[in-house]
Amino acid sequence: MYSFEQLKIFVTVVETGSFSATARKLNRAQSGISQAISNLEIAINQTLFTRNKNTPNLTSNGKALLPIAYSILHQQKYFDQKVDALAQNYEHEVIIAIDESLTNQDILKVITPLADQFPVTNFEIISATTYDIENLVKTGKAQLGIIYSDGELKVDMDFFLLGQARFLTISSPVHPLATLKSVTSSDLKAHRQCVHRSLNQKELWFSYAISSRVWYANTHQTLVDLVTQGIGWALVPEMAIQKHLNQSEVITLPVTHEQGGWLTPVGCVVSRSQASGPVLQSLINLLQQYFLKNDGWELKL
Repeated sequence: MYSFEQLKIFVTVVETGSFSATARKLNRAQSGISQAISNLEIAINQTLFTRNKNTPNLTSNGKALLPIAYSILHQQKYFDQKVDALAQNYEHEVIIAIDESLTNQDILKVITPLADQFPVTNFEIISATTYDIENLVKTGKAQLGIIYSDGELKVDMDFFLLGQARFLTISSPVHPLATLKSVTSSDLKAHRQCVHRSLNQKELWFSYAISSRVWYANTHQTLVDLVTQGIGWALVPEMAIQKHLNQSEVITLPVTHEQGGWLTPVGCVVSRSQASGPVLQSLINLLQQYFLKNDGWELKL
């Protein structure tokens, strides 16, 4: 019978490309790595690697089994995380990370009842970009995050949908794009773009740079401020520009491929490595109830 340790060594050999590199990474003897792979192949009666010139290359059967090995190891990790969480039954601190463009008084009102419900619990609210928040939750540095979702399966965290947010393409009223009755992708590419980017230089999948001239910022409010200064155009949350639209500081551009703007899902990610105690569960319930009550769909926070 094969073991989890053998599967871990199997995928590590694939990732590192050699038994020696696997031995260094796992702090094991190279002979032990080679023996573990041999024992795994015997246990499943399959050859996983060819060993020409001492370089392990996946066989066709090895390629077929690799994604299943990954899946088993992920499930084991998920099981271990849940066991650790169940061993803890109360949170003394809850860290909530919210995408900077979604942080405002309305969403804070949703969670403020927790102050009276759990008076001895300390809360910390962090504003960051979606990708930075995903990393905070994944590494256990935040228990819960509110983010823009790309629809991909989240590893090491649970996810549920809250609603959608509308993004609009904007420029200053005196920008050359403002004179066009319709704006194409080619028109946008011809002018400087102000782009949202996280601290680890990741761009949102729907507002990435398409122009050869770019200014980056890690908050949407900074993008709006750059646009009002005439630096370039940007795609920003509708909820972030209402005041600027009312004061005619920016205008929305009639982009042909995004008529009415771009709708993107907003969701909540929850850490699996942190205890899911009464405080965190109450926070989740408050968020779900609020967005269900407000039809959850297009957020008007």
